[in-house]
Amino acid sequence: MKIAFIGLGNMGGGMAANLVKAGHDVHAFDLSEEALARAADNGCATYTSVRDAVQGAEAVVSMLPNGKIVDSVYCADVIGHAPANALLLDCSTIDVDTARRVADAAAAAGYAMVDAPVSGGIAAANGGTLTFMVGGTGAAFAKAEPILAAMGKAVIHAGASGAGQAAKICNNMILGATMIATCEAFALAEKLGLDLQTFYDISSKASGQSWSMTSYCPVPGVGPASPADNGYQGGFAAALMLKDLKLAMEAAQSVGAKVPMGHRAEELYEVFAAEGNSATDFSGIIKSL
Repeated sequence: MKIAFIGLGNMGGGMAANLVKAGHDVHAFDLSEEALARAADNGCATYTSVRDAVQGAEAVVSMLPNGKIVDSVYCADVIGHAPANALLLDCSTIDVDTARRVADAAAAAGYAMVDAPVSGGIAAANGGTLTFMVGGTGAAFAKAEPILAAMGKAVIHAGASGAGQAAKICNNMILGATMIATCEAFALAEKLGLDLQTFYDISSKASGQSWSMTSYCPVPGVGPASPADNGYQGGFAAALMLKDLKLAMEAAQSVGAKVPMGHRAEELYEVFAAEGNSATDFSGIIKSL
């Protein structure tokens, strides 16, 4: 299948490479010459404009920084320029309203579109083991599923347009809050004289177990390899966690939901990022505790 891929950053680059590995003809665009060079090394054809990349595409996949850019790219350069039968798949994490607005614009022009944000981070993007949470019609999901499966281990239909984004921001609100609680527990355990490996061995098999504990432990040398073992570099930057928490808070406000733990997580990551840790992995917040 001829697939245009828009946005080749830390996540998108690995995702595009996995589409190539799956046998697809990937036509890639990014503003970064370095990102385009990496994509070319991974077997993608590269382009210096979105409109050129989407010419003749059977599907368009995007991984972009925010909703404003998603809106601009799709409404200015994809819709009306990609073939009318092309399937549109936005894998960015953006606000629900923008996802629905862009999907409506696509539908009005005759395109099928899904919002398909991801969970798993850079390692999963490179390894093809992402989880996709997909919003869109059943028919659009059926077309999108095999494309997304080439980049992930799980592809789940969350509901109508915008439901993928809703699932992603709720999931990451849990992640942000549980990571802070996990960091607090390790810091307290150490101050109480517990050996941290021993505490991990206990809590990872007890009711305190969570993904933040057993898959992404914030303590160096404890649990499976994680960014904590690399000076909290790589993985999921604190700035991106803060972005997702802000999206969750905006969504909560729009529907009158009470999210005190999510709000406190946002406040703590706001401070952590402002202290010069925007590029630090989000588990590095343990250093501030």
